[in-house]
Amino acid sequence: MKKISYLLLFVFLVSCTSNTIFKKPEDLIPKDTMMLLIEDMMIASSSKFVKNKNNESKINYMSFVYDKYKIDSSRFKRSNFYYISEIDLYGEMIDDVKKRLEEKKSFYKKISDKKDSITNDSILKSNKILLKVDSIKGLKKK
Repeated sequence: MKKISYLLLFVFLVSCTSNTIFKKPEDLIPKDTMMLLIEDMMIASSSKFVKNKNNESKINYMSFVYDKYKIDSSRFKRSNFYYISEIDLYGEMIDDVKKRLEEKKSFYKKISDKKDSITNDSILKSNKILLKVDSIKGLKKK
């Protein structure tokens, strides 16, 4: 995430120095695909320090993102550089990506809350059953 942030900041600063819109690269990534790519890159970079189901962390998932979209990092850089030169368009793209990430976050939060409530309910039910069993045993001993 830091590398992407530094790259975006650098390109942003360079693009602010003039009103030049660069020539479209021949292999420009389409706008819709670029937004999906940026979204997946943000997820991949933020999940670097989260343990996966194999209990591993510090895994760089960017190569998986590049493989998913069948591109390489240099093509992404060229396309990103072009889109950053059109700052208004790039701002709209980033805002849309943030909006979709927030929607995903709220969706998975609801699922997680529901799963937690089911787990908590089952734990409470099992505790009540144990209390009933213990109270019955206590009565039989007398």
